Amino acid sequence: MRGHLNAFAPFTGAGIVITHIAEDASEIRVEMPLTESNLNLVGTHFGGSLYALVDPHLMILVMQRMGPDYIVWDKEACIDFRKPGTGTVRSVVRVTDEEIDAIRAATANGEKHLPKWTLEVLDEEGGMVATVLKTLYVRRKRSAH
Repeated sequence: MRGHLNAFAPFTGAGIVITHIAEDASEIRVEMPLTESNLNLVGTHFGGSLYALVDPHLMILVMQRMGPDYIVWDKEACIDFRKPGTGTVRSVVRVTDEEIDAIRAATANGEKHLPKWTLEVLDEEGGMVATVLKTLYVRRKRSAH
């Protein structure tokens, strides 16, 4: 999957690289150096590229962890730019066993669930460049009841 994501045109265009995907789909690590292709007018990372750094990894991890009996979609996102991104920026997207258990419990009766995560985009020194609040839509498929 890592090779497929690394070949995804929006990622290659922005210089986004998936550096690690956990075998159990609990974590994706991603980074993006500052290059001519993701530079904005003031010489820092373009905001759309900063968002692309963390999208759609959360949905992919939850889809993998929940399995084929569930519908998982990105529903909503909000990005809070904290400081200009320069150099290489990174993010680690994690989905814990406890979060998956909570989603399974919330969707057990066939209802939709809208879990939220806050993802961080960090600079080379670990400083906060942006936070992204992501909301997913998760529901058991009707045929899985």
